[in-house]
Amino acid sequence: MTFTELILGAITLQRVGELVISRANTRKLLARGAVEVAPRHYPSIITVHAAWLLSLWVFGRDQPVNVVALAGYLILQCLRFWVIWTLGSRWTTRIIVLPEQPLVSAGPYRFLSHPNYAVLPLVLGLPLLAIVFTILNAAVLAIRIRAENLALAASRETLCVAHDD
Repeated sequence: MTFTELILGAITLQRVGELVISRANTRKLLARGAVEVAPRHYPSIITVHAAWLLSLWVFGRDQPVNVVALAGYLILQCLRFWVIWTLGSRWTTRIIVLPEQPLVSAGPYRFLSHPNYAVLPLVLGLPLLAIVFTILNAAVLAIRIRAENLALAASRETLCVAHDD
């Protein structure tokens, strides 16, 4: 097994593990009365991410690793884990809103709102793949971010009305 295959294997296992955690959290949140917002975009998210990972395996498996880009990717992974840790049982890959619960404003949510997926292809010297999947991811994220922002705004309004009563 090459270093590249080890990296891709670790990322694949990480993403599968994240899906397992997300599904468990989604079930628990829905059982608590949470609502999924804009579910129709979810298959597009899954398709783009699966195609991204598959493309990395197909085109990147024999590529040398750019160690500087890998270091940057690992830093971004720390940010990803920080997001998941901060959201805890509220973290999912879907847009799930728990009515009348305060929004998470700790951790990285004090500073930023959404992650990005362009770095790993650069680690493997695949700039065209990085461009293609950045564009595809931007398209599905535009839908997702708009839906998240509407859902979060509605949550804020509900909380403000509830606190004014």
